[in-house]
Amino acid sequence: MSRCHIDHITVTAPSLEVGAAFVAQTLGVEPQPGGEHPRMGTHNLLLRLGDTLFLEVISPNPGAPAPQRPRWFGLDRLRADSLPALSTWVARTADIHATAAACAEPLGNIEPMSRGSLDWLITIPADGSIPIDGVAPALIEWHTDVHPASRLQDRGLALVRLEIFHPDPTRVSRLLSSIDLDGPFAVSALTDGVTPYLVAHIDTPWGVRELSVPSLLDRSAAKKAGTS
Repeated sequence: MSRCHIDHITVTAPSLEVGAAFVAQTLGVEPQPGGEHPRMGTHNLLLRLGDTLFLEVISPNPGAPAPQRPRWFGLDRLRADSLPALSTWVARTADIHATAAACAEPLGNIEPMSRGSLDWLITIPADGSIPIDGVAPALIEWHTDVHPASRLQDRGLALVRLEIFHPDPTRVSRLLSSIDLDGPFAVSALTDGVTPYLVAHIDTPWGVRELSVPSLLDRSAAKKAGTS
């Protein structure tokens, strides 16, 4: 089985405008146009975080027909007033079938997907959910000679670390070990009853910023203000 790497992190939002504003406010950089996913009825915006790593903002596409199945990344659960958030992430593998077979947790069916001239295979649960309470990755196998991130504008951003918070960190660590994940990540424990979440620490031209969910970011800012 080939080693996995962090491929991209994903912000979900009820619209691309809402997601783009959240990312721009947090990181100080506007995401650039991406494209459409015809099979899922979604579209996205993108930001380069490295030669083989990017940030994606994704939402339902109001100009596309609704798919005859649940959309990925829990997007059908969003309401018009839902807040944007760092909701999931994707791990890259050179052999998605072998990696999925070795995985300690079911991550979904392996399905073909496309966006413009790009084609890939990705794991998608049948109900469109994100496994392990929203912190498990999707697996992806790109069918392209050049990674899509290398085609994006370099805006001076880089992923420093992806933190995964869950009440059962042993379970999460076992999953990541089973796919032989390589990259800047950490798994931390939460008190039972606390909703699992992700935090991406991203280096920007203005210093390291944290991308997570708005309530957590507000809480972190208030804590720092109280101790300054």
